[in-house]
Amino acid sequence: MNALKKNIIRFLPSSALRCLRSVRNSSQRAFQLPAAYLHPWRRESIQQLKAYQDKFAGKRCFVIGNGPSLQNTDLSLLKDEFTFGMNRVYLAFQEWGFRTSFLVSVNDLVVEQCYQDFQKLDIPKFFSWRAKNLLYPTGIPDQKTNFLYTTYTGQTFAKKGHDRFWEGATVTYVCLQLAYCMGFKEVILIGVDHNFTTQGRANQTVVSQGDDLNHFNKDYFGKGFRWQLPDLETSERSYKLAKEAYNNAGRQIIDATVGGSLTVFPKVDLNSLF
Repeated sequence: MNALKKNIIRFLPSSALRCLRSVRNSSQRAFQLPAAYLHPWRRESIQQLKAYQDKFAGKRCFVIGNGPSLQNTDLSLLKDEFTFGMNRVYLAFQEWGFRTSFLVSVNDLVVEQCYQDFQKLDIPKFFSWRAKNLLYPTGIPDQKTNFLYTTYTGQTFAKKGHDRFWEGATVTYVCLQLAYCMGFKEVILIGVDHNFTTQGRANQTVVSQGDDLNHFNKDYFGKGFRWQLPDLETSERSYKLAKEAYNNAGRQIIDATVGGSLTVFPKVDLNSLF
């Protein structure tokens, strides 16, 4: 039967395949909907997310990526700014002398391996609803935890915090959507290198064999850490969606990453912003 399915799929036109995938993905998202909006934890998060809506209207913020370029960036400039950090950014908090205003993590492998660190962070935190049981397997969420309804499929740009977020193959895209929902008028990217030394198939799960050369800290995804290789093509598509949404609303995203390979957003020198 499996062989027959494969043969049928092989001879279907590409348009039919896209249609079938779309139907399958829509069905999967529909199955997730009840819990994503009716579960008590998620309902509480929805109220918290509504309180964040447009809270910082007209202000600027920085989305701090985790690329090696952070080692050549003066992070002290951001101490009194609104900042979004992602995944294991907390490894740098002591060195920087400040914590990011918010932390965002939506990758299941990261949450599974770092949930104890996340639990200890006393800052507003935003996680995928999908990872609720990985984060709090034996307890209930703390008051700083917010659950976002995020999906791998269904390309979209969320403009309300309680709506569905497309992950766009990068947590940076989730941050850009959150910043929009919060009302930030200008978003500045730093440390978004958009370049990885580790090569392989997009989204493939690998196990680090030594020091991490793809991030600002050698222990970020250090030896033994399981992680997924980047999908830079999908990430660029999501960044273009974010750029369009911001521009249409009279807002902007600019890129102050030192070096970096991302070309979607206008580049600026970080020092020129202060």
